[in-house]
Amino acid sequence: MDNKEAQYEKMTGQPVSKLILSLAVPTIVSMIVTAIYNTADTYFVSQLGTSASGAVGIVMSLMGIIQSLGFMIGMGSGSWMSRLLGQKQDQTASNVAASGFYFALVLGFLMAVAGVAFLDPLVGLLGATETIHPYAMEYAQYILYAAPFLIASFTLNKMLCAEGKAKFAMVGIAFGGVLNMFLDPLFIFVFDLGIGGAAIATGLSQIVSFGILLYMFVSGKTIAKLNLRNAARHPGMYFQIMKYGLPSFSRQGLSSVATIALNKMAAGYGDAAVSAMAIVTKVFMLVFSVVIGFGQGYQPVAGYNYGAQKYGRVRESFVFMVRTATIFLTVFAVIGYAAAPEVIKIFISEDLSVVEIGTLSLRLQCLVMPFLPLGVCCNMTFQTIGQSGIATFLSSARQGYVFLPLILVLPAFLGLLGVQLAQPIADVITFFICVPFTVRYFQDMKKKEAEAGIEGM
Repeated sequence: MDNKEAQYEKMTGQPVSKLILSLAVPTIVSMIVTAIYNTADTYFVSQLGTSASGAVGIVMSLMGIIQSLGFMIGMGSGSWMSRLLGQKQDQTASNVAASGFYFALVLGFLMAVAGVAFLDPLVGLLGATETIHPYAMEYAQYILYAAPFLIASFTLNKMLCAEGKAKFAMVGIAFGGVLNMFLDPLFIFVFDLGIGGAAIATGLSQIVSFGILLYMFVSGKTIAKLNLRNAARHPGMYFQIMKYGLPSFSRQGLSSVATIALNKMAAGYGDAAVSAMAIVTKVFMLVFSVVIGFGQGYQPVAGYNYGAQKYGRVRESFVFMVRTATIFLTVFAVIGYAAAPEVIKIFISEDLSVVEIGTLSLRLQCLVMPFLPLGVCCNMTFQTIGQSGIATFLSSARQGYVFLPLILVLPAFLGLLGVQLAQPIADVITFFICVPFTVRYFQDMKKKEAEAGIEGM
């Protein structure tokens, strides 16, 4: 049995729970390492002061925009590739992969040029206060220089995961993340580069990750090939990639918009509020990255089996994903609620205002954590099976059309508490939006099983 056939048999025949876990563990490690080195930036930069710490939170929204473009292309290409591989259309999968890769490089270059050219107004638009602005300027410029590699790295990572090569994806991301954690203190304190050193460390680490991930493709370890001749010469394939990736772009892009809105509303209550909300966001993303990583292990399983018309396995994988993620977040919610003050003090212990604001914010977020997995699994599922319209609608809820009105309205009535409550309330509302789509999804899968003459799992 050759490599392609062995991979197909694995993705469509191995027990669902075992298969998802085997793919999810590397993606979870990748997501955790990414979140840790993002958190490491916050930790090391926070030693430079509250304003510097707030600058990381400000620029995080810019990094989120860069990430959203990488996720759009990577998930758009990847979700399409997994279905094609399930249908054994390997050459078309290579066409999609190559088109996505070169598209990512070009888009990253254009973003870097535009961002550097308009850096000053861009930082102001992101929500920087007068005292945070110079730190944010210094940090953002280096992040923009690395934008082509950042976007391409995210794209390659998602395409590797889509093939079921999650371990290869993990190596590239994890190595870059670990390298970043070593470079941060070296550049910030030893070379005395300050907050700019943290950004340089991040940029260099992402370039290294890019090189490792690219090697996985050019060394023949993948089914899909990135040869330039495989890239589409017509715009149709690129529009299709963007269509399939739109839910990821909405999810990540709106996350950046939400962060900007959060920073702007928090800025009305001082640098301490901005810094506290930035810390809580980082901590939450560290935990939430486990669920996202688990979902990314689930997606290729759903995609392969949907393409192979094994709908019972698609349904089974959905249930396993939601159940396991809910148990994990419930356990962490209990621990996080109890340890909230200590968690915030890890970053800034001497500023009691930051600790107080951050503690309440983290505890409020912990209370609603068990509501999150259904929304994640729903929008990932519909994206994976090609229903991008529904996936985009659901992915836009949590930090889009639900959160944004709340963050704009609640502070007018509740002050800073309104800023702290906006995201938890949005998470609960998003859960209930997803329920009817989940019910209909299960009904559709059972109907497809019957039509395909496949026995239920």
